[in-house]
Amino acid sequence: MSSSPAAAGLLTAIRSKTAKAGVIGLGYVGLPLAMSMARGGFTVTGFDIDPAKIEAIEARESYIEAVPSAILKGEVEAGRFAATCDFAGLAACDVIAICVPTPLTRHRDPDLSYVEKTCRQIAATLRPGQLIVLESTTWPGTTEEVMKPILEETGLVAGTDFFLGFSPEREDPGNRDFETSTIPKVVAGDGADAQELMVAFYGAVVKTVVPVSTTATAEAVKLTENIFRAVNIALVNELKLVYEAMGIDVWEVIEAAKTKPFGYMPFYPGPGLGGHCIPIDPFYLTWKSREFDRPTRFIELAGEVNTAMPHYVVDRVAEALDRRAGKALSRSRVLVMGLAYKKNVPDIRESPSLRLLELLNERGADVAYHDPFIAEVPKTREYADLMGMKSVAFDEETVRGFDLALVSTDHDDVDYAALAAWVPLVVDTRNVFARRGLAVENVVKA
Repeated sequence: MSSSPAAAGLLTAIRSKTAKAGVIGLGYVGLPLAMSMARGGFTVTGFDIDPAKIEAIEARESYIEAVPSAILKGEVEAGRFAATCDFAGLAACDVIAICVPTPLTRHRDPDLSYVEKTCRQIAATLRPGQLIVLESTTWPGTTEEVMKPILEETGLVAGTDFFLGFSPEREDPGNRDFETSTIPKVVAGDGADAQELMVAFYGAVVKTVVPVSTTATAEAVKLTENIFRAVNIALVNELKLVYEAMGIDVWEVIEAAKTKPFGYMPFYPGPGLGGHCIPIDPFYLTWKSREFDRPTRFIELAGEVNTAMPHYVVDRVAEALDRRAGKALSRSRVLVMGLAYKKNVPDIRESPSLRLLELLNERGADVAYHDPFIAEVPKTREYADLMGMKSVAFDEETVRGFDLALVSTDHDDVDYAALAAWVPLVVDTRNVFARRGLAVENVVKA
């Protein structure tokens, strides 16, 4: 039983589905979460600073692949979901989920400015009986050490007047086997009342809830998941370099190794890390670990290996041009195939393709890209010089004008046989030609 009257009232509202939910940040995490809340029976308001997102939602048009427009339209027209740029509406929300970016600074330190600003916006309308949940990935302790002090500046007390929780997002853009409601949800509350509220609310939204003892534990769960991937990807990237020197195909090694039914899980090399989690999240722990004088050698080494991969790929491009075509990279035209960080999604966050474009430009190459999902390079924090660059057409006349094609992202909707026929050389970082059974002489693996 809830010990606080405010918690008891909110718990009753959650169980009766009369509690109103708010989601701050309507991107790849926030919009699918809002849909799951609405489909779970709650009335949901989405908040975002981008007017274009609000306009799209009002037009019943989804801009996130994981949310079909038909689903969005149904929830809007049923009155279960609406979106706004007016954060004053937070006052009416009983449960507020924060889904804002948590990037790194140029020095690889955590940038919590979005979280802090959002907490101040919530504090402006904070009232008793609200549950505030952080879903953004961050270092262990953020909920208690950053969020709580900002919200308690209002004079309201966490655990008595309002309640805090953390539930890490688990999204995999392009993966049609899972959606927000079917992915087990780790939840934690700051105190017993908050924990009960977290379990009750998310239990009504997703199929499986996984409670853990503290918000710091939940924050650590998310970091652990992505550090596991980052370290293992770095391992196979390093193995790729070693095996290449030995004349061994790392892709063949992995395919054979994964037939072992125990003790092995396949990870695959690539041109670098991309996405909003794996290239960033490990450094949240390396930063926090300094406070405890604990080194994070594996994590930092993995970061060094993965960060170096675009340089290795460009060296392979230059080597292929020199040995097979007798041309210098600085006098060659290079077509980068794929701008997204993973196949079949229009998501360029931390994409290694952006770094590859930058490095190829620096080496003097004449560079273009083709991506069926991304018509133009949008504004980014790190690659301002690439903004406005447009995807070239994928046809014989256009592609034959290049000396080499670099497969950085292996989108399914590409005719790779035609690609190999139209350009003299292809450098394949994703093993897509071998996976498709295309035995062509002019393909170099990297």
